Amino acid sequence: MTATSPTYELPDPTLRIGGRNLDARDRKTYQSHNPATGDLVVSIAAAQPEDVDDAVTTARIQFEEGEWSRISGAERGRILTRAADLIEQDAENLAALEAIEMGKLFHDSVAGDIPCAAQAFRHFAGWADKVTGTTALLPDFGPQKRFGYTLRQPLGVLGAITPWNNPVLIAAWKLAPALAAGCTAVVKPAEDASLSTMRLAELLAAAGIPDGVVNVVPGLGEVAGAALAAHPGIDKISFTGSPRVGRQIQSLAGDTFRKVTLELGGKAPQLIFADADLERAMPWIAMGNFYHQGQVCAAGTRVLVHESILDQVVEGLVAAAEQARPGDPFDADSTMGTIVNARQLDQILRYVDIGRDEGADLITGGSRLDKPGYFMQPTVFRGTNDLTIAREEIFGPVATVIGFSTTEEAVHLANTTKYGLNAMIHTRDLSRALTVTEQLRVGTVWVNGWGVPDPALPWGGRAGSGIGRELGRSGIEADTEEKTVHIGL
Repeated sequence: MTATSPTYELPDPTLRIGGRNLDARDRKTYQSHNPATGDLVVSIAAAQPEDVDDAVTTARIQFEEGEWSRISGAERGRILTRAADLIEQDAENLAALEAIEMGKLFHDSVAGDIPCAAQAFRHFAGWADKVTGTTALLPDFGPQKRFGYTLRQPLGVLGAITPWNNPVLIAAWKLAPALAAGCTAVVKPAEDASLSTMRLAELLAAAGIPDGVVNVVPGLGEVAGAALAAHPGIDKISFTGSPRVGRQIQSLAGDTFRKVTLELGGKAPQLIFADADLERAMPWIAMGNFYHQGQVCAAGTRVLVHESILDQVVEGLVAAAEQARPGDPFDADSTMGTIVNARQLDQILRYVDIGRDEGADLITGGSRLDKPGYFMQPTVFRGTNDLTIAREEIFGPVATVIGFSTTEEAVHLANTTKYGLNAMIHTRDLSRALTVTEQLRVGTVWVNGWGVPDPALPWGGRAGSGIGRELGRSGIEADTEEKTVHIGL
């Protein structure tokens, strides 16, 4: 089938500050390339520290003097609902921007990421008029009767630094609760995937969000990202990305005692017990490894399998890998897109070499495809939990299948990691599922499935996977401060 790219509209490739599109200082730019072809997509303004300062100052003025934090929650909710509608209407355009910039399958974005981003705005639109405090009947203090209550108020200015793998979705996770609470924001999108986030900002403005509430400063991480993380005018930094950068951001934020939410990836285990319904489970197991070319923080690339069904699971994963069709992200027949860039592909191939060198059994894949673009064969190893490929996040389509003999061993293997984002369990035994869920040291557990986090429930990890939570009630609480009031009667 011949791939046909839909008509799409590029956003203005400049900074967006206070509702205006501006060139970066000294007109500095960086280039966006299509990873499927290597073609130049567009040159994008590269924000400098002074530009970031302008954006933060604008967001601060809007928060302290503007209307967004002062209008009713119901009105904010109406605007966020309109934003959700516009995102849905623009789904093909947003998906095309993600496909041309970072190789994500067009049909996956249209059916998955973009509707889920709209869902996040619609969900938190419902929260906007429900950000309330609590009341307490206090005991008398001597002769004085007392009453107490709390106010939950918007935190202030959010600094959001987003990754390249799910740009619109994760921007929505950060912006929707913050906007519902009445905060303003400065967003620094990943340099490998800036365009869809820049388009999102245009849609939010069209929905009626006032100028200066959402500002976007594309640029290099070591320049624009560092300036945003260190800026004293930011009340909270929300970052999704690598542990290395997360540690730097936490250190910068600690100097001024700002709130920080860090989602730093993972090395999720999939625990597949002997009684698992493999006919139903195998598509989920394969998706947990190969969806979006394994470039997913929640990817379940440590496949822990009971020894009695180990060969069946290996055969199922190999079949899924060998039936995959990596190809043009716009081709409806493609089941995998591209790796985001040459650097990431080289890293994946380096891990494949390490796996071989350490004695892992390479069952299938392991090579770059002999075609233009950064295409990688889906790869399956059989090995042990102490291998480098089982310990470190590869961020590519590389599965390591590891056997276990008892439930206790499975839990031990699952928890023997520096990460703690999520895990998957496949079993027909409800008692086992609930017991193992309690024992796993992760932020989220999927039982007999896998998928995109729902905005109604919190998302985040522990240990090397970060701190704090996004989404759900936790997302609202993370973007507000609680003030206690005592009243003498």
